[in-house]
This record gives sequence, structure tokens and C-alpha cells, in this order.
Amino acid sequence: MDLRINFPLALLLLIPLILYFGWTWWRHKGELKKRHLIVFGIRSLSVLLLVFALTSPYTLLPIKDEQVVFLIDRSASLNGTENEAVAFIENSLEGKNEHHEVGIYSFAAGLQTETILSNSIEHAPSLSNVNNPSETNIEESLQIATSIVDPKKATRIVLMSDGLETKGQVSNQLIKLSGSNVSVDVVPLEKPYVSDVSIVRFVTPQIAYAGEQQQLVTEIHSTKATEGVLHLYENDQLIYQEPVRLEAGTNSFTYRHVGNAEGLVKYEALVQVSEDGIIENNKLTSVTMVHSSPQLLIVSDREGGSPIATALGPNSIDYVVLPSEELPSTLSSYLQYNAIIFDNIPGHKIGEAKMSVIEQAVKNFGVGFMMVGGENSFGLGGYFKTPIEQLLPVEMEVKGKHQLPSLGLVIVLDRSGSMMGPKIQLAKEAAARSVELLRDGDTLGFIAFDDRPWEVIETAPLVDREKAVNTILSIPPGGGTEIYSSLAMAYDNLSDLDLQRKHIILLTDGQSATSNSYEDLIEDGKANNITLSTVAIGSDADANLLEMLSEMGSGRFYSVVDETTIPSILSRETAMITRTYIEDNPFYPMIYHALGWNSLFENGVPQMNAYIATTAKQTATVIAESEKEDPVLAEWQYGLGRTIAFTSDSTGTWTGDWARWDEWTNFWQTAVSRMLPSYNDVAYDIRQDAEGAFVVTDPTNKAAFLDIAVVNEKGEELEIQSEVLSTSKVRVMAESDPGLVFFRITQNDGTDAIYQAGLTIPYSAEYELKPPNEMLLNEIAERTGGEILSLEDSSKVFRDFSIKGNERQSITIWLVLASMLLFFIDITLRRFGWSFLKTTSKTKKSTDNKQVVEETNVSQILKELKRK
Repeated sequence: MDLRINFPLALLLLIPLILYFGWTWWRHKGELKKRHLIVFGIRSLSVLLLVFALTSPYTLLPIKDEQVVFLIDRSASLNGTENEAVAFIENSLEGKNEHHEVGIYSFAAGLQTETILSNSIEHAPSLSNVNNPSETNIEESLQIATSIVDPKKATRIVLMSDGLETKGQVSNQLIKLSGSNVSVDVVPLEKPYVSDVSIVRFVTPQIAYAGEQQQLVTEIHSTKATEGVLHLYENDQLIYQEPVRLEAGTNSFTYRHVGNAEGLVKYEALVQVSEDGIIENNKLTSVTMVHSSPQLLIVSDREGGSPIATALGPNSIDYVVLPSEELPSTLSSYLQYNAIIFDNIPGHKIGEAKMSVIEQAVKNFGVGFMMVGGENSFGLGGYFKTPIEQLLPVEMEVKGKHQLPSLGLVIVLDRSGSMMGPKIQLAKEAAARSVELLRDGDTLGFIAFDDRPWEVIETAPLVDREKAVNTILSIPPGGGTEIYSSLAMAYDNLSDLDLQRKHIILLTDGQSATSNSYEDLIEDGKANNITLSTVAIGSDADANLLEMLSEMGSGRFYSVVDETTIPSILSRETAMITRTYIEDNPFYPMIYHALGWNSLFENGVPQMNAYIATTAKQTATVIAESEKEDPVLAEWQYGLGRTIAFTSDSTGTWTGDWARWDEWTNFWQTAVSRMLPSYNDVAYDIRQDAEGAFVVTDPTNKAAFLDIAVVNEKGEELEIQSEVLSTSKVRVMAESDPGLVFFRITQNDGTDAIYQAGLTIPYSAEYELKPPNEMLLNEIAERTGGEILSLEDSSKVFRDFSIKGNERQSITIWLVLASMLLFFIDITLRRFGWSFLKTTSKTKKSTDNKQVVEETNVSQILKELKRK
């Protein structure tokens, strides 16, 4: 018999009681007589019994009967192992005794009874057909098994499984079994090895457009090298069928499909081989929302059209090719396009006003954007610090990796009265932007002129960039126009400087008051390695003179009608003289892993001739990189739109072997697909959680007002149970077979907006060929005090139980009764004292004596009567 208590903290009451009784004893020990000691002991014992009763003590009475429950995993991953399991049970029953109760149950998604718990079982039964073998729920099976057995009796559960649970978490149940009468022995089962081919992944675009080239990516796993046939279906119509060679391991196949079906389009991948162990894992489906055909805008000034349009091929999406001067200025004009490509377009032909409109179209309306390189693009195109640079994944400035030439720059700016207003403001901002492109130590000079030159910044090495910028921005407009003297001052300031590059930029909107000999001035300057570029602002400028000056000065001439192009012009001019942007040494780009791109390079990377050097932004994804670690192909997400930078060109002059590459058309198709918007009016996110339920996320935080319907491929509306998790999330539970389910979501907020989406439900993990989860099986046995048994260890099933069954018997009431009895004895002694016991004793003695006398008297009378 085992004595235990439930509330040991109650024993702390003994501390004050012992102190009290000890103090009482010590104080009165000289006065106490024997009878007092007895009363003191009775009182102490009564209190001690009461305190012990507060601990809720009980005894454990042993139970001889023991229970053994067999749990057989009959899920699909163990199909064909039933005979082994039955044979193991049959052999183990030979060790069963009369006090053993045995139950046999099988499980997959749920538990089913083979024989009920009984002590009369002698042989293993034939197993019944299993329901829903596509899941393994060990947690639920252990939970139900422990509820079937008598918790008072020692129980041993014999779990026969591979440990590959696909539903529930058995660790939750192990917490409850720890410290109980239940231990779990584990018999690992493993399906006989079979040759198997399975489709482990089938990916199609979440959103696509009619006419867009879509990538259908199929990953097939094979246990050995074999051959098969891959079938792809669109809305149950065969679109692709080809023999495939499968190597042992994972094989990836990418098929590019130009689809014309619109709406929710179902795609299906199916692989067939001659020898296949599990046919349920040979098929996967996917769904793509296909919108109407998108529109692509290609901006190109090349004669004969854009090479990009030719490279896209005849089956590409609809596109429009516009020259830069015909670009619209309003946002609505750009929103009719889904993506825009700038093919070697200089920034001064666009202007910052149009750039700002394009930036808004990308950021807030999801229009894609791509810049393609060339001698008029990126930094050479004057995009430094423009809205276009802001939206691209690269910066125009090259940082720290290139050897740069020493530079002297003098800006000669017309500040005459005719420049008043936006002209001079934009010209000053452009000059300030040029200063920001210079390095510390570069030589800078700034001359403002009206009827005479004003040397605003003396030509000298740049020390205080901020001061120089503020000085330029503070220049006010003045009087007339005199160009020659100002230009002569600039040449004079640069002529004697020992610099690798010396350049003058002249900006004016008028005509010079004098006509000195510019030819001699410029020829002397060329002898000192000085170049000149000119900018004619407005129709009143002497364009003929300025163009002649730029030709003589080996520079460039710009005729500006839109003042907003001035900053791009100065950025371009400064970039061309401050940096060696064009890298023209042939090289093989380094390719990095990036979604959507890598399949292009499976058979190698072609050689490239040249590119424009840029710097990747911190959060950009670099797909291809040069040997100098400059990005050649990069992308990132800018607001709602995706933008791409391709720093080589589209003609083949810079791209070299890329333009003769078999994947050249696919390269541009991929770029367009990556740019196309992938958002919806209300972007509900629908995902399946670990328990198989669907979680719908509403970004408008109106999840409680959503009306959701789920329909399977057969058109049957599934019964659902929905639970609102938060203002933005609702959990939807619906039972469906592998394949596709379609969601219809309606907003019950008065808008009646309808959203449709399809979701792929893959085949169960039961049909994946995996080895047993030995770690989980060991954990089950270890945490419950069981053992790992092999199929040859059937004799150990009915071994002695380490944990014995018992029944709890409380003794609290008996302790209370004993305490009360002693308490009443104590009260009686204190109330009547020891004299009460003596009186009772004397009374009894007197009564006895009187009875003896009376008996004697009666005897004497009888004797007298007898004599007479």
C-alpha cells in the first residue's frame, strides 16, 4: 500500500503548531501531572490528525489487470505493410496472460476499431477496409485510444507507424501522456522500396495576360534514372507532350506557353513512366488569372523601329513603338499601357515633367518600367537625380570601383533679363546638380553673364560642395547678353590647368551683342584639350551660332524648347566628362538565382561585349553581374510597379552573342512578363494553413463583411465553416479532394464587388516517398517511457509493466473522524475532570458489592427454608 498526499503545503501549518505546543510544554512542564500529560497528548494528536487531513492524503491500492492497445498505421505511405503488422500482433498474443486486456485499432486520417478492448482476444483479426488513407493523424489516434482505456489500469500502447504525420501534431498529445499510466511502445514500419516518379512542384504565374508568354515550371523527382512522357494541359486541353529523360533526384522542366484563354485558367501537369510505385503523386494542377491582352509601350528613336519589338516575336503581347518626342504628358495617357521600355533614350528628350508622370504611373498604378542601355542611356543619358533614376533598381553614379580622370568644368550661364522665370531657375538647379556629380578635388568654375561676365565661383578645386551649390542657386537675373567675353574668360581660366579633361558648358537663350572671332578662341582652347558644349534655350537663341560653337569645340549642341530638360542635359554633359561609363571589354556575366530568369541560362551564358557602368541599389535583385561587379541585369519593386535595368543594348553591338542567343526572344518575353502588373483591385490573399483550412486576408480590414463561397472543379459548392480571426483575416474550413477549388468573395458593404480566385490543393504528403521519421518515433517512445521494438521483438509486447495500475482511496474522512473523537475525549476530560472517571469507577464497584450482598442474602434465605 502506498500513502500519498495532494497538498503538501498544508504541512507548513505544523510549524506554528509545534512552536505553540512546545512553548506551552516548556512554560508549564513543572506543573503538569500525569493526567495533564495525557490530555495534552490527546489534544496534540487531534490537531495533528486534522492538519494531515488538510493535505488530502490517499492510498494507492494496486490493480492487477493490465491493458495493451495495438494502433496500426494504415495510411497510404504504409500501403502493403498490413500483413507484417497482423503477423506481429499474432506472435505477440502468445505472451498474453489472463490479466491482460487487449484492443486492436487501425488509423489513418481517423481511428477505426478492429477489436474492442477485451481479455478474451487470442488471435489477430482480419483488418477492415481503411477510410481515407490520404492522411496520417497520430495525435488524434493516441488521444482517442487513451480515452478508450481505463485510466486506473496500467496501459501499454503499441504504435505501429512510420511516423510521417500529415495532420495534427503528436507532440501535443505527448505532453498529456507524460506522468500517466500510459506508455507507448513504437514498432517502426516502412513501405517496401519501390521505384517512383512524382511531380513535386508545378508553378504557373499567379496573374498573366492574354498573349503574354507564360512560364510553366514542372519539377519532377525520380528515385532512379528513367524515361517518361510529360503532359501539360490548359483547361483540360493538351498543349504540350514530350518525352523526358529523368535523372535520379529532382529534374526541372520549363515550358513557355502563349495563352489566349482569359479568366481563371486551369493548368495541369502529368508525368507517365513505365515503372511507378505511387500513381497519386504523378499529377499537379495550378491556376492562373488571365486578364485581357496587355499593352506595352516601347520608346525608341532608332530608324526602322526598335530591335526589342523584333526580338519579342510575332506571338508577343500587343505593343506600340513611339519616338521620344511623341511621349504624352498626362498620366491617363500612360495608364493605358501595362509596361514601358526606354530603349537608349536620352533624358533631355523626355524632360523631368514627363519623368515625374511616369514615376507616378509606376509607383501608384503598377505600370512596369525597363531601361535598356546604350550610349544615350543611364548616366550617359543624363538621368542622374531624376525621377527615372529614383524608380530604377540602379544608381547612375559609379561608386568606388573605377579609375576616374582628373577634371575641370566651367559652366557659363546666361543671367540676362530674358532668362527670368522658370528658365533661370531650372538652369541654376541643373548647374547645382552638375556640382553634385563632381568629386571632391575636381576643378569647378561658374561664370554668370549679362552684358558682361561675372565670375561667381572662381575656377579652382572643389572644396565646399554645399557652399558652391548655394552660391549658384542665389544668382539673380540681370541685363543684356554678351557671350564672347564670358566664353573667353572660361577658356582663359582652364587653359593653364594640368587636367586630363577640361570642359565648358554654355547656356543662353539670346544672341550675343558682339561677334568677335570665336574660331581663334576655340582653336586655342582645343590645343589645351578644352571641349565645349552649348545649350540654346528657347526659339530666340542664336541656334546657328551655338551649334557652330559646339562643333568647333568638339562638344554637343542641345536645342531646348522644354525648359524641364535642362537638368538632364547638364547631368549628361557632366556624366560624360566625369566618368568612364562604357565598359567595352568582352566578358561572360555572372548569373545569380532569381525567380523567373534562371531557366533562360540552364544551357549556359553567352558572351557580352559592353555595358554602361552603374551601381545597384541596396534592395535591388541583381540577376546578372559583370566581372567588375557592375549590374548588367537588375530588378526591384518600386511601389506597385516592377522596374528592370538592362545596362547593355538591344542592337547586338554591345550585347554581342546575346543577340544571337537561342533564348534572346525568351529573354525579352521574360522581361515583359516580369514587368506586367500582378495586383488586383482588392488583393485578397488566400493561403492554406497547416491544418488544411484557408485563411483569407482582406487588406481593407473588412473581413467580417465578406461573403465567401468555395466551389470545386465539378461545380459543387462546398460546405464551409468560417471564423473571423481579426479585422483583416477570416479562416474558412472546407473539405476538398486534391485539385483546384475556386473562391468567390463578395463584399457585403454596399459595393457588391466580386473577387474570384483559384487555389491549388496538391496531393497529400502521404503520397511522397519518404523514409520513416525515426526522430519522431524515438521521441514518442522516450517521452512516454516506452521502447522501440522491431518486428522481431513481438515477445516483448507483454513484458512486465514498469508502471503498475492502482486505484486511489482517500483517507481524509477517517482522519477527520479520528480527530473529532479525540477532540470530544479532550472536551469530556476538561469538562468533568479525572474525578468523573473515579466516580464512575466507585459507583460501578458499589453496585457490584450491593449485588453480591443481595445474592448472599437470597442464598441464605433459600438455605433456611430448605432446613425447615
